[in-house]
Amino acid sequence: MLRISKLTDYATVVMAELACHGGQCWSASQVADATGLEPPTVAKVLKMLAKAGLIESLRGVNGGYRLLQPAESISVADIIRAIEGPIALTECALESGVCTREHNCRLRGNWRRIGESVERALQGLSLADLASTSGPGLRLVARTDRATPKPIN
Repeated sequence: MLRISKLTDYATVVMAELACHGGQCWSASQVADATGLEPPTVAKVLKMLAKAGLIESLRGVNGGYRLLQPAESISVADIIRAIEGPIALTECALESGVCTREHNCRLRGNWRRIGESVERALQGLSLADLASTSGPGLRLVARTDRATPKPIN
């Protein structure tokens, strides 16, 4: 099963909450209260997101955390990379030399193509899409070799 970590899941929740409040600064405790996540977890996630340059931390009485860019400019892939690092389905798709069977494997190129497709899909989904509570919802589309989009059910 392909799965993101709980911390990455929490990061998407935190980012969606910040997106719902525009450019307002929110303290870590306000974000924790609004999301129902534990304050230490929220603090950890906020620090990782700030280090990745997705949010900024402002000190002072009216300080807190806020998005550095509009939610439409931040992709789900950006959030995943901030917490997990580079997106790849297999280690060999990231770099050479990590697998002892690499010299005999004919699948590496295919895994790389699959990973790139997944990354493109995540890159095409914005934080605004993720945070939206209105509209028909998200619709992912898989492309075939004939470049005709087909819905994934």
